[in-house]
Amino acid sequence: MPQIERLTRQRSDLYFRSLAELDDWYKLYNTSSGNDDATLPYIARSPHPEYQSSSQGKLLICHDYKGGYTETPFASSYTFNFWSRCDDFIYFAHHRISTPPPGWINAAHRQGVKMLGTIIFEGGGAADCLKLLVGRLPASKTKSAGDQPTSLPVSPHYARLLADLAKSRGFDGYLLNFECPLQGGFEQTRALTAWIGLLRMELKARLGEHAELIWYDSVVITGQLAWQDRLNAYNLPFFLPSTGFFTNYTWRRDYPTDTASFFTTLDPLILANDAGSNLPKKKSLNDVYMGVDVWGRGSHGGGGLGCYRAIEHIAPESLGLSVALFGQAWTWETEQDKPGFTWEHWWAYERTLWVGPPGEEEVKVPEAPRRQGEDECLHGPFVPLSNFFTRKAPPNPAKLAFHTTFSPGVGRAWFVNGEKKSSQPTGWTDIDKQCSIGDMVWPKPEFVWEDEGHNERDSETPELCEQDNWNGAPTALAELCMEDAWNGGSSLRLIVSTHASDADDAFFRQASVPIQSLSITPGAVYQLVAIYKIEESDGLELDACLSCQLIRGGDRSVQITPDDMSPVELAGGWIRLSARISSEELPSFVHDDLASVGLTISIATDNPSRASQFSLLIGEMTVYPFRPPTAAKVPQVLWADYKPLPASTSKAGQLSWEVAVSFATENISLPLSPDVPIPVWNFEPAKAWKPSFLYFNIYVQEPTQTGGNNFASPESAKWIGTSGWDGKRDTFPVDTNNLPIAAQGESARLVRFYVQGVTDHGEVLPWDACVYVETEI
Repeated sequence: MPQIERLTRQRSDLYFRSLAELDDWYKLYNTSSGNDDATLPYIARSPHPEYQSSSQGKLLICHDYKGGYTETPFASSYTFNFWSRCDDFIYFAHHRISTPPPGWINAAHRQGVKMLGTIIFEGGGAADCLKLLVGRLPASKTKSAGDQPTSLPVSPHYARLLADLAKSRGFDGYLLNFECPLQGGFEQTRALTAWIGLLRMELKARLGEHAELIWYDSVVITGQLAWQDRLNAYNLPFFLPSTGFFTNYTWRRDYPTDTASFFTTLDPLILANDAGSNLPKKKSLNDVYMGVDVWGRGSHGGGGLGCYRAIEHIAPESLGLSVALFGQAWTWETEQDKPGFTWEHWWAYERTLWVGPPGEEEVKVPEAPRRQGEDECLHGPFVPLSNFFTRKAPPNPAKLAFHTTFSPGVGRAWFVNGEKKSSQPTGWTDIDKQCSIGDMVWPKPEFVWEDEGHNERDSETPELCEQDNWNGAPTALAELCMEDAWNGGSSLRLIVSTHASDADDAFFRQASVPIQSLSITPGAVYQLVAIYKIEESDGLELDACLSCQLIRGGDRSVQITPDDMSPVELAGGWIRLSARISSEELPSFVHDDLASVGLTISIATDNPSRASQFSLLIGEMTVYPFRPPTAAKVPQVLWADYKPLPASTSKAGQLSWEVAVSFATENISLPLSPDVPIPVWNFEPAKAWKPSFLYFNIYVQEPTQTGGNNFASPESAKWIGTSGWDGKRDTFPVDTNNLPIAAQGESARLVRFYVQGVTDHGEVLPWDACVYVETEI
């Protein structure tokens, strides 16, 4: 999240305006390492059959936001934060080929969501449409040795290039949007469907079976541009070689059921045509995505807060069709120019659309427009979008460590270990730093008493609450706090209200709040870490510990073992909690457990007859596989380098670095005999000890005296930004005009740049595991 440095990456290198530009990229790709961006791999979420049916409809988001590539590290912008309800996310723009920025890929993959790019042909795209099929033409004169083919040839050239592009940049497939007529008629559309099969095969070969290729309903088999708004015989041949079908959004209210009826008449052998797979995966109805435009534009229900009306006809849970939600940044674009607009104002509006208001207040929805001659379609009151889709936990932390600082990808300051390092009143956007905001606290957190009797009375016989003068579990509101954080730019604030009570046990009570859903393997042991602080106590004595429970786990439970050193008091009033968690092992492992992790709050008061309110911040939560202590493994930054860029008039340069791991020095001796069957040392798999970093903090420091070469301790260095905003994990661009150091005219200055890693366990490396490089600038 670079704030002071101004050398931002040109976003134009992320898209291609023509197939010719793609060819130019491929020439460079073939001579490079083939790894343009350091993006997280896609790891599928764990299935939970008892929680979600495989026949339920899915949610696809098509993000068309002001032409794409608009984020800047110097202002707040729109970000998407409800990944737990989403299955696929399309980064959409009106260039020939638009690839998702690395930050968006990472944000999606952290949550187990597939991220797709866009291939679009519109307006004058007919020539490139034909070139896509024929492929690259040679520079030399060439002729066929025999008869020419009688129909349009289909070349795999661009299928290979596009698959290589997805592999190189780390995304998971494409949306195919052909919105220009195909003059070749049946011959060209038949060749196009064959080419789609080639692209799908190439994508699966390079990315794996999870690769996606979604066809948008526009061109039909005659080559005409004729949106059908449903699946039918005119567009079926395009659906069959694809993985999914995205209808236009102007469908009539009977089209979802018509589509479902048409699908059920298809031959199952046709639906099993899964190109490139040895084990064909039969298509299902949830591979058909009915389009819903949040902007309205002919969409049933009028879009906006009325999107639920369209989704009620799609019926993802009962009918099984999926939803393709188009232009969901409507909440930002329609509000940002209004007087008094703030990020908090938008966030309240966005939350209402997705999860509803935190209270019982009514959400007013404009009356739905009707087409001429269309009968009135009755719908009930507002329903938030999340109600239609099952919450899905991120990938199992055994496969991808779970870490969150509750960052929505925007902020107004930057914190390192609770210390504010920088402020930016206009805000910043860095989607690479986005993580879960706690998928179980919106629209409001749900506290439950740890006392079993209280829980039973609260949920089954609420009338006893009044009889016993006991008024239920605490109520709470959740906020994202950008004024105080542990690491990054934000934390999660819980504002908790307790009720007055004269119950005998009201002097000391414990209530738990789930914050995040997770998939965990039965019998496996995980390390759970959370960092929190009490903001306001209202005269109460408060304490917290970690909690973990199975969701629909039956009689099975989770064992929680606090670490010997937990809790630990940190700077600024923050407290670190750590424990090992493990669900009961199953005799025969079938699937992962679905669990919730959160906090249990202990509340002690001298006067329980008085209602009270307190607040706390949760700065960080991390879950990763627990491994017993062995020889100390110390991740470190091994070296740093600074390369001046002489072509730059601002004397800009680039920092780069390498990471490593070192092992504690031990007394190692030879075995008593060469026949002793015990290794002198035995490393775990490399994945267990290889260092993995979320990002790197970068600092600059001047000598203690002008013109000298003595430097103070690294604690006095000034933070200037983080790596990752441009998708590069091990480099950082420096602009000398924006460094917070004293000006010295045109003469060269000696400075130190420090590189400090932040591991995927949320640990900021101590200075003795960091490095610096001295250079003149």
